[in-house]
Amino acid sequence: MIIVDTALAKRAAAGKPIRVGMVGAGFMAKGVALQIKHHTPGMELVAIANRTPDNARQVYTEAGIQDAVEAKSLTELEENIRQGKYSITNDAMLLCHAEGIDAILEVTGAVELGTHVAMEAIRHGKHIIMMNAEVDGTIGPILKVYADKAGVVFTNVDGDQPGVIMNLYRYVKSIGMKPVLCGNIKGLHDPYRNPTTQEGFAKRWGQNPAMVTSFADGTKISFEQAIVANGTGMRVAKRGMLGPYAPQGANIRESVNLFPLEELTNGPGIVDYVVGIAEPAGGVFVLATQDNPAQQHYLNYYKMGEGPLYCFYTPYHLCHLEVPLTIARAVLFQDAALAPLDKPYVEVVAAAKTDLKAGQTIDGIGHYMTYGLCENADVTAKERLLPMGLAEGCVLKRDIPKDQVLTYDDVVLPQGRLVDALREEQNLYFAATEDESRHNILRHGHKAEASV
Repeated sequence: MIIVDTALAKRAAAGKPIRVGMVGAGFMAKGVALQIKHHTPGMELVAIANRTPDNARQVYTEAGIQDAVEAKSLTELEENIRQGKYSITNDAMLLCHAEGIDAILEVTGAVELGTHVAMEAIRHGKHIIMMNAEVDGTIGPILKVYADKAGVVFTNVDGDQPGVIMNLYRYVKSIGMKPVLCGNIKGLHDPYRNPTTQEGFAKRWGQNPAMVTSFADGTKISFEQAIVANGTGMRVAKRGMLGPYAPQGANIRESVNLFPLEELTNGPGIVDYVVGIAEPAGGVFVLATQDNPAQQHYLNYYKMGEGPLYCFYTPYHLCHLEVPLTIARAVLFQDAALAPLDKPYVEVVAAAKTDLKAGQTIDGIGHYMTYGLCENADVTAKERLLPMGLAEGCVLKRDIPKDQVLTYDDVVLPQGRLVDALREEQNLYFAATEDESRHNILRHGHKAEASV
């Protein structure tokens, strides 16, 4: 959106920057802080929350800010904002509550914490920008309902692949094409990777081994494509997606030959991915159709091929560099880069990474016990499949063989989690068919509010 830079420049000239609070202080948070501080006029990162405040201070330090002060109360934080001081805190809720913060950027990747942050931000009238596909893919639709009710924007981020896909999808629709596949690109997919196998790569790039594993084992791309499906109304062709491997050295334009045409054109379209594309290695793509013969002629003239599938792609995704643009779109234009459309379309369900035993407690995303697979929401509901975002901390009731998908009947859920309460509410809300029934669920029937 080219108009964003002009709008930010006007805010900078008026001395009224967008004020952002960030929750999280990891690898991506450092890049975002650097980008806002040095390359985003009209925006200020006024506070960072992290369980370890020294890590938040380090994020500021690496961005060239040496004078951040710790805020231990809401009063202190709000006073720091008024005085133009940068704040760090170990209490993420202070950022959600504070006057003087326009938007909250959640960048932890933690499901339960991210859920609390999103709900509190919404309840206090702040736009919530999620670099947390795990939360979005688990309870994003019901969070969007609450955000709409509160008059704030709930959005995933531009720069990350789902947001870049959605930009491309909107563009393709805007020029009169019909998107039939929203695609992601992977260089590696091995569902049995774990933090031990990925430790070297994680150390090289200064990242968390579990986070790196979630990319390698396919869980992250499952969450990413699920939220794209929920933002477009698309589905998956099968559990886990098709995920074809491309020929060595292939260009993304060859993707038009990698997917069965009937899967793309007989229905609302699908989300999927390819493995092994050489160019563009870090990009995204959309396959689309055009029924008008005259337009087909023009597309061929423009070197797009003869159809019936046309490949549009963006050859990169520059995560932290583009995140501030998402924040500006939300605050200045009430425009979400990517948000759930109207109900869940695709879920991410948990599958056993190895043989699991009764009595074991399931570890976290990107660890040793489970990986995530996309499944259509109606199938997930019918078969009572366990969402990947809820799997951590569950205790197994029975042995589960490797690669079997888990169900609610296989586990005992932890007690008192907000994410479980919101997930139950989401199931009830979107199962209700009348507006009044849905209103009553929000007003009376849910346990989430009391858990915040």
